[in-house]
Amino acid sequence: MEYQNKKMFKFAIFFLHFLFTISSSSTIIPLPSTLRASARNQSWSSPNSSFSLLFVPITRSSFFLAITYNPGNVIVWSASNNGTGDAVVVDSGGMLNLLRNGALRLVNGSGPIVWDTGTANRGVSHASIDDSGNFQLLNSDSFPLWSSFENPTDTLVPSQNFTVGKILHSGSYSLSLDRSGNLTLKWNDTVEYWSLGFNSSINGNLSSPRFMLRPNGILIGLDPSIPSGMVNMAFSTDYGEGNDGFRFLRMDDDGNLRIYSTSGNSVAGNVTPTWAAVTDQCQVFGFCGDTGICNYRDSNPICGCPSQNFEPIDGRKGCKRKVELEDCPGDVSMLQLEHTKFLTYPPEVSEQTFIVGIAACRSNCLQSGSCIASTLVADGSGFCYMKTPSFVSGYQGAVLPSTSFVKVCGQAVPNPPLYKDTSGKYDESRLHVMVVVVVVLAILLALVAVATGFWCWFYWGSEKSGYISAKYELFDYASGAPMKFSYKELQQFTKGFSEKLGKGGFGAVYKGILTNRMAVAVKQLEGIEQGEKQFRMEVATISSTHHLNLVRLVGFCAEGRHRLLVYEFLRNGSLDKFLFTPEESLNWENRFNIALGTARGITYLHEECRDCIIHCDIKPENILLDEVHTAKVSDFGLAKLMNPKDHKYLTLASIRGTRGYLAPEWLANLPITSKCDVYSYGMVLLELVSGRRNFEVSPETDGKKFSLWAYSEYEKGNIEAIVDKRLEQVNREQVVRAILVSFWCIQEQPLQRPMMGKVVQMLEGVIDIERLPTPEPVAEVSGSSTTMTLNSNVGALSTYATSTTAPSSSPSFINMGISPPRSEKDTAKESSSLLGLK
Repeated sequence: MEYQNKKMFKFAIFFLHFLFTISSSSTIIPLPSTLRASARNQSWSSPNSSFSLLFVPITRSSFFLAITYNPGNVIVWSASNNGTGDAVVVDSGGMLNLLRNGALRLVNGSGPIVWDTGTANRGVSHASIDDSGNFQLLNSDSFPLWSSFENPTDTLVPSQNFTVGKILHSGSYSLSLDRSGNLTLKWNDTVEYWSLGFNSSINGNLSSPRFMLRPNGILIGLDPSIPSGMVNMAFSTDYGEGNDGFRFLRMDDDGNLRIYSTSGNSVAGNVTPTWAAVTDQCQVFGFCGDTGICNYRDSNPICGCPSQNFEPIDGRKGCKRKVELEDCPGDVSMLQLEHTKFLTYPPEVSEQTFIVGIAACRSNCLQSGSCIASTLVADGSGFCYMKTPSFVSGYQGAVLPSTSFVKVCGQAVPNPPLYKDTSGKYDESRLHVMVVVVVVLAILLALVAVATGFWCWFYWGSEKSGYISAKYELFDYASGAPMKFSYKELQQFTKGFSEKLGKGGFGAVYKGILTNRMAVAVKQLEGIEQGEKQFRMEVATISSTHHLNLVRLVGFCAEGRHRLLVYEFLRNGSLDKFLFTPEESLNWENRFNIALGTARGITYLHEECRDCIIHCDIKPENILLDEVHTAKVSDFGLAKLMNPKDHKYLTLASIRGTRGYLAPEWLANLPITSKCDVYSYGMVLLELVSGRRNFEVSPETDGKKFSLWAYSEYEKGNIEAIVDKRLEQVNREQVVRAILVSFWCIQEQPLQRPMMGKVVQMLEGVIDIERLPTPEPVAEVSGSSTTMTLNSNVGALSTYATSTTAPSSSPSFINMGISPPRSEKDTAKESSSLLGLK
């Protein structure tokens, strides 16, 4: 009786554990169970069906066992032979058997075991596969006795730890982690050609280093001894752009380690690489096989042979001599290869390395019985590497300074101009195609030239001849160079400047149509005193900026006193009409994307251009939207055009700005830096959230300007009061993030404001947003005019009441373009203070 009670108790415990496991996002596979290769659509899948263990067909009669990510069918694990990473192949009668004794075995149709986990009679009670893609064999205490995560093949998925002792294999290549915290890529487990480590960043001893790919596309290093807990080591190009897609790290058979991304519910084949360990594929040792030479056609690596003394082996298996050196009936000579190097990595660096000249590097190898090739690295070191017969991996490129030599039998026969590709076939067919294309294009160009000649002969001197100079502007525009237009042409394109789109601080804007039917926006600049040559130089600088979130400059006019810029026309106009007019509105997703796009555009101007470009007038009117509401910053670089005498700092006397968006340093006569744009962007960001002007005053805001009122509401935790009432649905996390970032951007001290690159990261949620500092008193610009020009004369300054210090009786104010109420006496005093530039 007691025995039966114990047995029932154990059964109850197991049953409860079984139910708990099911509820914890794992699918339970009981003992015994079987998967058959011939049974279509048979699999063991995770609860949300993201991952499945199944047989993947190679042909109609051959299969291999794998874990795939669905629905993309990305293979993340396979039953493979240890040491190679090659999947074990079974025939159509193959089966995966989970036996009662806990063994998991892959058998062929004829009966032999081809793969085994080695878990027989070790207490396995069941198997499971969870939503992270981990397949496990567990005992009754849910302790894993074997798991796919602990036995990786060539791929790592997010949350899968890569620790010391584990290896990713792919053909001759492998990825491993040593105890010092270095990831290394090796060829044949001997030649280490790439390494990435994090121990140097912490200067400490590592106890149990490990790597992991996060779902957002960041490769991190982890160890208990790291004070911060982790170190970011690599970033995919789409890191932080949401977790809708699936990212994974794979050791590819070409010897490169890559992060791949899928987009949402991708289908098979829609997988793109977003990071590569070795950016130059030709630097991967052995990529083109023994004695193969790697080169590039466009951006694609191709493989060829050193000369016609060699013949290719199929695929990327390298090249072999047509006559081997030991069978050479005559003399052996040295083939010289310009701009070529034979890759040399540890441990070869310390062996057969000499400091000699080019002649000695050649002759020493020729006279040595063990040397088959040599490379002189022309980098000033004088190093000559002698290659032994073990393996030679070559790289050739037009910019490589190295010269190499290789032994051949008899006279060296150079290669024809075209290399052989990776399949070993000549490019003669491609050459024939190119010849035909060139001939056809030549005939077409001749016909165009004849037609153009007739057209000019018939219409020369007529009214239409004025358009000849602009006839081919489409071609110039496509080349990226700004077109030079005459003032008369722009008058014609704009119908005498009749359709006015708006007026900003730099001049009026008119709509125009070019002769190729392209719509443009023509801006007439005011106050430009530069000569034509200097103006064209500045325009060239502006036109060299290319970014998705910047308005493209099509052309310009510098004729006499006329200075005009021609931009692409964006049909949705400027952001302000969507924020501040009741007829138009945007949903939260569009607003957040506009905030991100604008921040990225400004980041490009500040941090990614050759010269930092300060916009000086960031406001909703200068943020334009295309058909899909993509934000594009306009009027960038115009501040420099307005201030030709001083390119280092923009001064109070020479710059234009807009009420509500000017940073305090304008009024303190301090140097103007990129932090002024950060301040203006913060004001725009707050307006994107609220749909109200930052300087707006209303009974709803208790008579305070909206920016100050918004901060007080944030301190009370009343976020909903700040958000635009027209928004029916918002992402609260994004809203809070945007509000906090806006408050950071409009800090009074420029040093407290973040750089725009950090603003983008905070908005994306890549980095945490720190606690806001205590609010400070603030300087204020007020007035009835929306756009103003600050001059150093009394008449202009007396128009705007300013404050450099808050009255002692007033509360503390954060820098949001606001100040406490002031008396007329205070105003006069403050204006005098500003005039003295105190």
